[in-house]
Amino acid sequence: MRHFALLATALALAACERAAPDPRGVDRDETLLTVTASGRADTRPDEARLQLGVQSQAASAGDASRLNREKMDRVTAELERLGVKPDAIQTRNLSLSRIDYGREHGQFRAYNMVEVTLRDMARVGEAVTAVTEAGANVLSGPDLRVSNREAANRSAYAEAYKAARARAQAYASAADLKISRVLAIYDGGEAGVSPMPYGVETSAQVRNMSPPPVAPAPFNPGMNTTEVRVRVDFALAEK
Repeated sequence: MRHFALLATALALAACERAAPDPRGVDRDETLLTVTASGRADTRPDEARLQLGVQSQAASAGDASRLNREKMDRVTAELERLGVKPDAIQTRNLSLSRIDYGREHGQFRAYNMVEVTLRDMARVGEAVTAVTEAGANVLSGPDLRVSNREAANRSAYAEAYKAARARAQAYASAADLKISRVLAIYDGGEAGVSPMPYGVETSAQVRNMSPPPVAPAPFNPGMNTTEVRVRVDFALAEK
């Protein structure tokens, strides 16, 4: 009889204990709703990156190197005239090799490629024409970028959350419920953004330039579009 009384007491105490919390964060009278959404931001690029360089050929290694250096000095002078700082010019490829085939067998070829970051978007077309006239005979780009990408994406983050909230509200209304709490917000990162590749290693991106026109090359920066994704966990409850 005593054992029966102790068992009854233990069962009564267990019934009064609070249930273990749901690992998803919802209470027993709530419904979990997970929504994914995206937001977009259109930002005008404020940075243009050009791959440009010079290539020279001569009977000796010294002459080929000297010719290449003279051309690159003229190209650099034009960039400085356009307001490009030395820190915005970075060597990406520098080579000097002997030609061991064809009619040019025994001659030497010098090659110098630099990456230039232009921040005055109004002068990009002028820069392309100027460096070509100065002797640059290899050119790739421009690769248009937004320098402060995080700041540019803030409106996309807000738009993504608002879209998730609106979708959750539609589900809640259809189920005759209301949004009671936001349980979690997960940043899904950028989606559908493919920066233009650039580099001297890809032959399709490096091309010999024909004689430039007198007028600056046409250039329109347009807009860069970034899409971000978000996942939000909502707790729904009865109205």
